Amino acid sequence: MGIILTIRSFIYVAFSSVLMLAQCRSSQATIPSPEVAAVDTVAITPMSVEVPVKPDAVPLKNMFGVNAFEWDFLSNPFDKNNRNDIYQTNMDIIRSFSGFRHYMDWQKIENTEGNYTFAPTNDGSWNYDVIYARCKADGITVLADLKNCPPWLMNTYPTEARDAENVPAPFGADLSKPASYIKQAQVAFQFAARYGSNAGVDRNLLKVDSKPRWNGDLINEVKAGLNLVKYIECDNERDKWWKGIATKQTAEEYAANMSAFYDGHKGKLGPNVGVKTADPNMKVVMGGIATCDTNLVKTMIEWCRKNRGTRSDGSVDLCFDVINYHYYANDGGINPHRQGTTGVAPELSQSGQVADAFVSLGKRYKLPVWVTESGYDINQGSWQRAIPIGSKSALLTQADWNLRQALLYMRHGIDMLYYYMLFDANPGNDPTQYATSGMAERGKRRPTTDYILQTNKLIGDYTYSKTINADPLVDVYVKGNKTMYVLTVPDQTGRTTDYELALDGASSANVYKLVAGDDAMDKSTPKFSGGKLKISVTETPVFVEGN
Repeated sequence: MGIILTIRSFIYVAFSSVLMLAQCRSSQATIPSPEVAAVDTVAITPMSVEVPVKPDAVPLKNMFGVNAFEWDFLSNPFDKNNRNDIYQTNMDIIRSFSGFRHYMDWQKIENTEGNYTFAPTNDGSWNYDVIYARCKADGITVLADLKNCPPWLMNTYPTEARDAENVPAPFGADLSKPASYIKQAQVAFQFAARYGSNAGVDRNLLKVDSKPRWNGDLINEVKAGLNLVKYIECDNERDKWWKGIATKQTAEEYAANMSAFYDGHKGKLGPNVGVKTADPNMKVVMGGIATCDTNLVKTMIEWCRKNRGTRSDGSVDLCFDVINYHYYANDGGINPHRQGTTGVAPELSQSGQVADAFVSLGKRYKLPVWVTESGYDINQGSWQRAIPIGSKSALLTQADWNLRQALLYMRHGIDMLYYYMLFDANPGNDPTQYATSGMAERGKRRPTTDYILQTNKLIGDYTYSKTINADPLVDVYVKGNKTMYVLTVPDQTGRTTDYELALDGASSANVYKLVAGDDAMDKSTPKFSGGKLKISVTETPVFVEGN
């Protein structure tokens, strides 16, 4: 599918929360594209308070997801007609990540109304069974993002109002009613029944289009309970403010949409409607919020209280299991509005403050919080760029900042992070924002993926414990009786500083340094006395464990 990125002018409007429009979009693509940074840069907040390990602490590897498409798995340039086998060269890169957010256009699995296809899809001939099975075999968690309107639904709109990102309901429907979204909720049922964990789903409710398209075509077959996908996301950025009215929903309208998508509005829409109707175990993720406004989530919760009621324990009967927003760090701002001009290091943005607002809300309602889009361009014409610093290229700064974003979110209690995106949306010299934010190039990793791979190998299963120093940042990670210190200068000037790390009486340490272009970090074992290691810390994280 061709990807066309276009810049649109825009005007910010007044918002009720200072966090609104933090890192929100100013342009839109034919695929979900990241958003415009729009928050003031802030000083680094000292972090000297020790934070105890949470009982539900997540492993660091949860911060290493990536956004990608089906063709990233199956498009072998040497066998362009084969869309049923994994292209191993790309898979070797994808295996660097722990999660895959699948940008999945609705039309792929329901190209004509009521006819469902998965392996292969009638639109594009992609084999989703093969992709998801390989992800499970390689330990990659799948988040399927069911997004965009199929042509048969989009064509219910007047010609001038047709857009793939229109609200997923027929033109003229009452968007405040869950029933208006029944078509989307029905395809969600079929997807969850096939790829979820419920092998006992009523097969009489399952449908596939089994007609061959040509001689020798693979035939779609009904399958259930494959147990390959644990998470599904209901569309993407429904709070669009930069596009036409037909593409945007209010918080109440999106809550009604999600109630249908979640469980057929508590089963009222029929036996073949909604994710939970097919598989009670599959988790439903809120579509990524573009405005970073917690008030949108609060309004959705209030809608659920009024329209779905409460559970037996008194909690609100919510229609989502995960809160989800999108955030990109740059030097833009609001109050007053200031257009971003360049990406900035995560610690110098409002990444932490925005995360705190969402995590606080998540704790109140016992919901995890995910960030499913984050990243930096490498093209120096983009205002979402990672900049060269000293002798470091933009690619190396991108690697530093993406990894530091993961470390920051661990400090602030985010449960999952997905980077935008696996490959450049538009490779080459395109200065458009988000066109060159790829984590890899065709056939090889970029340094940012080298760093993720190396960190995941070293401490992917470790959990964050506490931060014992603010500048340089000294984070403590633990796994059982093992401890790893992660040290970083939270700056973007090429600054280096010395730090004396107390290692509980140890006389030597393992020091691990990231290496671009390699599969593993460089390891050294310095000797020292008095239980304290003096170490030079830079803006590239360094990892230390005492012996």
